[in-house]
Amino acid sequence: MRTTATMMFGVGESLEHRINHFQHLHELQEETGGFTAFIPWSFQPKNTALGGRKWDEATAVEYLKVLAIARLYLDNILNVQASWVTQGLKVLQLGLRFGGNDVGSVMLEENVVRSAGVTNCTTEEELRHIIRDAGFRPVQRDTLYRTYFLN
Repeated sequence: MRTTATMMFGVGESLEHRINHFQHLHELQEETGGFTAFIPWSFQPKNTALGGRKWDEATAVEYLKVLAIARLYLDNILNVQASWVTQGLKVLQLGLRFGGNDVGSVMLEENVVRSAGVTNCTTEEELRHIIRDAGFRPVQRDTLYRTYFLN
C-alpha cells in the first residue's frame, strides 16, 4: 500500500537529525517505491504536552527551507506537499515556489493539528486562487496522484 512520508520538526532537533530523517526516507523510497509524497509539519506547541517547554518554534522561513531541501534531497519522491494546515495560506503560496508541488486538500475533519491549537481553514476555491496567484494551475487528484479534473 502506497502512503505519504512525513517529518515533524521544530522540537529542538539538530539539522543533523533532519538530514538523517531525509536519508532514511530516501533509502526506504529506493527500496520500496512506496511513498507518494513527502509532507513536512512544523511542531505546533500550543496545546501539547511539550507546550510548556521553551522551544525555538520553527519560523515560516525555516519551514520554507525544509521544503526546499526536501525537494532536492528526496529526488526519488515525486511530490512534496506544502502545508496550509500548519503554516497558513501565505506560507503555503510561497511553499509552491520553494519546492512544493501539492497543497493537500480541503479537509472535512482534521483532528491532529486542531487539537494542538491550530485552526487554519480554507475552501477549495480559495486553494485554487492561491495556486493560480503563485503562477500554477490547480489540478484535482486522488491519493495516488491520478488527475481527475483540471481547473
